[in-house]
Amino acid sequence: MKKFFETLSNIWKIEDLRVRIINTLLFLLIYRMGSFVVLPGVIYGTLNPQNGTAGLLGMLNMFAGGSFSRASIFALGVMPYISASIVVQLLGIAVPYFTKLQKEGESGRNKLNQWTRYLTIAITAVQAVAYVRSQIDVTKQVSPEISAFAFNLMSVVILTAGTLFVMWLGEKITDKGIGNGISLIIMVGIIAQLPGALSSEFVVRTTGHGGLFTFIVELLFLIGVVMFTILIVQGTRKVAVQYAKRIVGNKQYGGVRQYIPLKVNAAGVMPIIFAQALMFIPAYIPQLFPSSASNPIVMSMANYSSWAHNIIFGIFIIVFTYFYTAITINPSQMADDMKKNGGFIPGIKPGRSTSEFIDGILSRITLPGSIFLAIIAVIPPIATYIGVSQMFARFYGGTSLIILVGVVLDTLQQIESHLLMRHYDGLMKTGRITGRTSVPTSAGTSPPVI
Repeated sequence: MKKFFETLSNIWKIEDLRVRIINTLLFLLIYRMGSFVVLPGVIYGTLNPQNGTAGLLGMLNMFAGGSFSRASIFALGVMPYISASIVVQLLGIAVPYFTKLQKEGESGRNKLNQWTRYLTIAITAVQAVAYVRSQIDVTKQVSPEISAFAFNLMSVVILTAGTLFVMWLGEKITDKGIGNGISLIIMVGIIAQLPGALSSEFVVRTTGHGGLFTFIVELLFLIGVVMFTILIVQGTRKVAVQYAKRIVGNKQYGGVRQYIPLKVNAAGVMPIIFAQALMFIPAYIPQLFPSSASNPIVMSMANYSSWAHNIIFGIFIIVFTYFYTAITINPSQMADDMKKNGGFIPGIKPGRSTSEFIDGILSRITLPGSIFLAIIAVIPPIATYIGVSQMFARFYGGTSLIILVGVVLDTLQQIESHLLMRHYDGLMKTGRITGRTSVPTSAGTSPPVI
């Protein structure tokens, strides 16, 4: 414990790190304050706090930190930006123009980011129309002094501007703060829902539905799932790399064995975010096209706890895990870098054979990693089925748990790097791997990493 407090003291001593942490907290505070600002014209007392908190809309409400159910100016959160990032990434594979931009370095990334912002505006505008039509009753929840047309137009503009402002806050956190801004904003929204979920579950259990013992068992199971998630997220497959000896003057360089750590879950939380963003689409179809509300396929896909929804969700996660791993880790580039630096994998020829060897390892370890993500994603519906309240069950796995674990570990690792660069002891002993080398990634832009 004494060591822990000494480390916290060291964090505060580093001026650059201290300023970044303060900036991050201030930007997150602005976001949380804005999430309580209701759309102009809406009568707050008429809003139902449970409106839009079930099923997929409940997940969206969690990502938005409760803004969705409060008719806040930040009601749509950053999910339109995530959706736009997915589309741009897919265009980078299918459209030659976007593929070319991915290979143009910094200038190409800037153009892709610009396309992502434009697409974010379009997606947010469509989602804003659906949100206003489905979540707000103009005749009952809006001041009679404002016409329906004026309110709808004003709300769409404000919701779009709110999402763009949240996106800007995320970029500022990444630039001026610590950690990935978009990821931290989503994480803060999830954490904001945890106290209410815990208290409501405690009240339900202690008033006769299972008793205090059941509540304690639920907490212990939650802790076990979190520990297992951390274990998988941190799991790596170390590939040994031998470097040739070099004599420079009277000194010898190289000749030592180092390791390239290939993560079992190299894609992080992004596959589950991508899949979740696509699974939001069926929930919006009945709002945009009311006649489709009775369609059994649409109803099944929009049902958070249905078998069809969870099977398709799991398949999307596995596919996106392979997809995201392929675009972020380039075995050919890794093999070329090793060859240029006089490194080789023992027993493997440099060049193409090394690239194929690394690609084979990635393919093998990505399969269990993708299956793990899919299993974690469907735990909440299972927990709901056995009696856990839906609000609390979301923390048993799925998007919320993976995001919390992934973002916390990523932020701690960034703080760790600041400490180690200044010769302080870090926060995470397991984060230091002897002889660790960086894993090159493919050129091009990538969506916010969580």
